[in-house]
Amino acid sequence: MTVIWVVLGTMGAVVLAVASSYNRFVRQRNLIRDSWSNIDTELRRRHDLIPNLVETVEGYAVHEREVLSEVTEARAAAVGYMEPAGTVRGSEPTAAQAGAENALVGSLRSLLAVAERYPDLKADTAFLALQDELTNTEDRIQAARRFYNANVRAYNQRVESVPSNAIASVFGFRTDRFFDVEPVPRERPPTATL
Repeated sequence: MTVIWVVLGTMGAVVLAVASSYNRFVRQRNLIRDSWSNIDTELRRRHDLIPNLVETVEGYAVHEREVLSEVTEARAAAVGYMEPAGTVRGSEPTAAQAGAENALVGSLRSLLAVAERYPDLKADTAFLALQDELTNTEDRIQAARRFYNANVRAYNQRVESVPSNAIASVFGFRTDRFFDVEPVPRERPPTATL
């Protein structure tokens, strides 16, 4: 009789351990999805700022059509990778989305370099306010990205570690992808005068 109780106790402990491990995977996956939504929100905010920034620069730099067009096209491509607002997506951003965001950052760098050539634009209060808002948004994107990547790192370690990797394999939990996107530069570094 004692053997039966030991076997039942052992089986019960195993079932509880498996259920606990499964639930922890679900919590971590949901935390990743939640932290991704923070990135998504900030990316949308950046995308919403860009038309105003382009319009402000366009007023001063009418001869810079190519750069303005490049920014507009890069923004459209990046927006194309966004899920419609309010939809629940998987927790893993695509490499194509990161590539589109990095292309957008590159075009924004070009736009800000153009602004350097126009002293009147650099002094415009609307441009300065938009640049400050863009800087604030970039800080928020990078903070959200670090939080997301930290959650992905913890989850991936769990998926790949023994004994939780057995539970991950049985229930189909796979490693997630980190989200790496370059920040838009704040300002040009000051040049030294000799």
